[in-house]
Amino acid sequence: MMVKTLPQTSQTIEGELHKTEVVSDNGTQALVVYKSSPSSTSPSQLIKNAEYEAIKYNPLDVAAHYQKRPLQVLQRIATVLQPTLAFAFGVWWDSKRGKVVKNDRRRSVQLRELLTRLGPAYIKIGQALSTRPDLVPPVYLEELTKLQDQLPPFPNEIAYQFIEEELGAPPEEIYTELSVEPIAAASLGQVYKGKLKTGEEVAVKVQRPDLREKITIDLYILRRIAGWVQQNFKRVRSDLVGILDELGDRIFEEMDYIHEGENAERFFQLYGHIKDIYVPKIYWEYTHRRVLTMEWINGTKLTQTAEITAQGIDARYLIEVGVQCSLRQLLEHGFFHADPHPGNLLATPDGKLAYLDFGMMSEIQPPQRYGLIEAIVHVVNRDFEGLAQDYVKLDFLTPDTDLTPIIPAFARVFADAQGASVAELNIKSITDELSALMYEYPFRVPPYYALIIRSLVTLEGIAIFIDPNFKVLSEAYPYVSKRLLTDPAPQLRTSLRDLLFKEGKFRWNRLENLLRNARNNEDYDLNLVLNQGLDFLSSERGAFIRDRLVDEFVNGVNALSKNVLHNFTYLLRERVGLTAVNETPAATVEQQQTLEHIKQILQILQETRGFDTMQLAPQLAQLLVNPGVQRLGQQIGTRLLQKSLAHLIRELLAAEDIDQIRKPREREGVIVPTT
Repeated sequence: MMVKTLPQTSQTIEGELHKTEVVSDNGTQALVVYKSSPSSTSPSQLIKNAEYEAIKYNPLDVAAHYQKRPLQVLQRIATVLQPTLAFAFGVWWDSKRGKVVKNDRRRSVQLRELLTRLGPAYIKIGQALSTRPDLVPPVYLEELTKLQDQLPPFPNEIAYQFIEEELGAPPEEIYTELSVEPIAAASLGQVYKGKLKTGEEVAVKVQRPDLREKITIDLYILRRIAGWVQQNFKRVRSDLVGILDELGDRIFEEMDYIHEGENAERFFQLYGHIKDIYVPKIYWEYTHRRVLTMEWINGTKLTQTAEITAQGIDARYLIEVGVQCSLRQLLEHGFFHADPHPGNLLATPDGKLAYLDFGMMSEIQPPQRYGLIEAIVHVVNRDFEGLAQDYVKLDFLTPDTDLTPIIPAFARVFADAQGASVAELNIKSITDELSALMYEYPFRVPPYYALIIRSLVTLEGIAIFIDPNFKVLSEAYPYVSKRLLTDPAPQLRTSLRDLLFKEGKFRWNRLENLLRNARNNEDYDLNLVLNQGLDFLSSERGAFIRDRLVDEFVNGVNALSKNVLHNFTYLLRERVGLTAVNETPAATVEQQQTLEHIKQILQILQETRGFDTMQLAPQLAQLLVNPGVQRLGQQIGTRLLQKSLAHLIRELLAAEDIDQIRKPREREGVIVPTT
């Protein structure tokens, strides 16, 4: 890699800054990273000589523009169709001649070159396919991976012109060094390595020319096709136009580097604290709409497993870190990275996972976030009636939809998974199975869902590449379990109730499973679970669970007392010889099972991180003065007293009945033993 030194200058430029991906010839990538918290300066305060206003995607304006230019649209359609049909015909002809197309490197190169010629929209399709080793043959996968950062660059003269137009000065007045050629070239821009006047090494990302025009005409054509399909194919109930509009919104945001910088800072604030997550720092002094400047750091793509292993880094661990971060993005804060392809995820030399490229981000609203958690719980527990209701909440089904035929259909979809553990499920298989179901029944795919699936399936594709046995759902369930036990949201408390109770009967095995899984989550706080659990149980919202849990606890206490009394009377009869003492019956099978479950849960708690017997006494003292705990204790005491009185009354009535039988029989000379 060659770097040229630029003339020194004392001029300073106002602007902003950002991060990006960079790859050298040996495959090592680079990124700008935070060494401290991001700047709090508003981008609008730093834009030179103009107020910042984001350019939004407006499909109506785009349509009005191209309706006046039919020849341009027809020319674009011909430009796309001609090489696409030629490639498809060539593949078909090869198959007819007996060639193994999936192993043909020549065809894989042609496909990559075709997508590159067709432009950014089609390059992004190729990037998505490059993350699916379960769908794309290895030869094609290797070529499509080059679409992430090894595209043909545009001339330096244009890049330098953009830098001067955006930052107000030529590159030599801003950077002391700048690489002679781009280090990486992606679908929307290319990256140079440089150095600031203050000595920091930086990555400088410059947007491709005529990008907006190339994107909008493809979006216009695809949107027209989607509208025609929706109008003429009634079985297609999904909002294809809405999905394309959502994609258009995200791509337009991605073309605005100021917006991307804001996304990066927000991402840092929400997820930068997660262990081994690295978020790039944004310098707002040298960034504008078409130029980003960021701190430089070396890193390696996650899919370059040999290189990562050679550095002593565990690639599988970094994928686990990425899954946990994605869960918080999708299920906790709702602000998520919608384009986590391998070029945007790097392993840093110190073993951290660095996120890049925050242009394509999206958000999920709280109802959808809670709905996704509930759906995961219902899938894991094979509750298909609950799953059908989840799809109504998530806007896949209208509230007036008849769910009667859909519930058994869900059971058929998951038939292969019946009796299997969550570790045997993966997102791709579930998505494929549900696709056929959605075609048969009146499902519709809401626009927000497409980017969620894209994000999850892309991440799972990287995970499968690293470890074919990796299951994202298996890694996700500890986090979901933790959320169910600690999140006070009413929706999740309802899910917890539905999970723990079936037809009014408490399912101890479900609670044990939750506790076992939750303790594997890095953020699991046992004290928080105990405190929030007791607060909830003592509240009005927790009355249903509290009443039944108290019954189960009392059954356990009864079982323990019966077993103690049984063993004591047995000892008196067999060891001491007091045969006049009747042996008290032991606990029933149901009571004994309850007692065993309580013992098992106590053992799980003892084995949980954060359980410390030395700190147990002060914690218990704090709990005892908790009003909720006192109310709960009073209820347990009252229930125990009620059961004791009921037992005493039964014993007295039974003794009276025996006495009434004994007296007439004794008058007849029959000896009746006492009980």
